[in-house]
Amino acid sequence: MSLTIWCNALFNPAATEMLVAGTRGHKLVVSTRASTNVLQAGAPDPALAEADVAFGQPVAAECLRNTRIRWVEVNSAGYTRFDTPEFLETFRARGAVFTNASQVFADSCAQHVLAMMLALGRNLIASHRDQLTDHGWHYAERRYACRLLTGQTVLLLGYGAIGRRLAELLAPFGVTIYAVRRQTRSEKGVRIIPEEKLSSVLGEADHVVNILPDNAATRGYVNARRLACIKPGARFYNIGRGTTVDDQALLAALNSGRLGAAYLDVFEPEPLDPAHPFWTAPNCYVTCHTAGGRSDQDEALVKHFLHNLTAFTSGGTMIDRVV
Repeated sequence: MSLTIWCNALFNPAATEMLVAGTRGHKLVVSTRASTNVLQAGAPDPALAEADVAFGQPVAAECLRNTRIRWVEVNSAGYTRFDTPEFLETFRARGAVFTNASQVFADSCAQHVLAMMLALGRNLIASHRDQLTDHGWHYAERRYACRLLTGQTVLLLGYGAIGRRLAELLAPFGVTIYAVRRQTRSEKGVRIIPEEKLSSVLGEADHVVNILPDNAATRGYVNARRLACIKPGARFYNIGRGTTVDDQALLAALNSGRLGAAYLDVFEPEPLDPAHPFWTAPNCYVTCHTAGGRSDQDEALVKHFLHNLTAFTSGGTMIDRVV
């Protein structure tokens, strides 16, 4: 089966060479309107009209218009522009396939959250601040404020590839893990709860990890009402999307001291304004959308696509299939 594969993702030379080699036997069309930011839609491209497969960040409306397209893979975990009934139902009705790249970013995002949990719990950030400032030997203040992750309770808002990997990494610590998601089927080692039970579980959790995508149902999900239910002193982490959090409500929870800390990797909009209060809010820690980062990202994305290409052409199981 020979396919025309359109790609508008910009990869490093080694990954590009891997893509070219891996698509031999097919026609690879590299868009002249490459997309360098996976958070933004690529530019419209007439070349997409001839494609059977699209890889990267195509324009969703163009994919709907082009009935020739049989499979779209986005080179990102998030797929907000495609997460609409019109797109998903149209692809499902056509028998077309849509995949994302969640598995590429699952380990890095999960390790990022675990690193911050441990860093905050062991006072590493405060100790590093001492090294950069007064060089003081704050022995009692730092030592007796350390907290063990062992035996604590973690609540995951959203439970996909990233949540599953984080649950695996947390397992050796003997934590209790709850997760909220639409499908309430059971998961080994994780207590899946329906949304109507969220308020009570918020009061038990030592750590609340937001992994929610951006869509109509999740915007402003972490609001003042839900933050008021959080256990005093709990820590909040956002590696989902900035749109899912009410910034003013989160700032109020930090300023009041109800939240023990907030670790934020994603914002709306990005980049975060240098004057934004998150930079200086008490116990608020900011990273610039780096949770998914990995040095071999380009190569991993191409390997993911090539695995799915083999599965697509042979009738095998595709990774991260949404439709």
